[in-house]
Amino acid sequence: MNGAAPRLVAFDLDDTLAPSKSAIDPRIASLLLDLAARVEIAIISGGQLGQFTAQVVDRLPDASAEDLAQFHLLPACGTQYYRIRPDGIETVYALSLDAERRAEAIVIVEQGARRLGLWESETWGEIIEDRGSQVTFSALGQQAPVAAKSAWDPTGEKKNALRAAIAARLPDLEVRSGGSTSIDITERGIDKAYGMNRLVEQTGIPLDDMLFVGDRLDPDGNDYPVLALGVACHAVTGWEDTAQYLEGLIPTLGLREG
Repeated sequence: MNGAAPRLVAFDLDDTLAPSKSAIDPRIASLLLDLAARVEIAIISGGQLGQFTAQVVDRLPDASAEDLAQFHLLPACGTQYYRIRPDGIETVYALSLDAERRAEAIVIVEQGARRLGLWESETWGEIIEDRGSQVTFSALGQQAPVAAKSAWDPTGEKKNALRAAIAARLPDLEVRSGGSTSIDITERGIDKAYGMNRLVEQTGIPLDDMLFVGDRLDPDGNDYPVLALGVACHAVTGWEDTAQYLEGLIPTLGLREG
């Protein structure tokens, strides 16, 4: 940022704004609205729109239309883009991965997980989800409790081994580590850097005026492509860390005009 204040702050969702698949805490909700009074906000995650709505949008009941208009929602790493309008959520665009390729990916993911002994018998919800523009594998299911997910693969060894096995069989697709137990599959070249570049196109705000906050900025993390793109980034270890950071950042930003 070269000392300049950001015009847009982008966030990862799970383990940055909220525990995985959980609603944001009221403290984060209040801070997001304070931030929206100053800059534009983007949320970029491998999750689907329903997660964004349940975890964030529905937890901002006191937000004004003007505040909500500051939010940019980019599920599936930016292959989908939505804005919040007074009459509901507006689709800016929603890309799609070819149905045959999605079906092939689903088969290969299950085969790889079973071969490595990672196809779990005790799960919560769907293990493999077809999100249209993305196929997502969640080792313990989409609704697994945070404690179970944290305990499943604390070093990332299981997930990285499965990601490598799947990538070897789907060389023409992008295969990335997602959340703590998930792997995302999209068109080649689709990652959070793609989402950030689409933000530039949609908002007119250059990357140099953006700030990204995420918990997986390490080279194996799904936030790393944003750092590699050259965007100013701040690493956090959970939503409480994000809240503390925002409590220091927000007072340094001026209120938006109008």
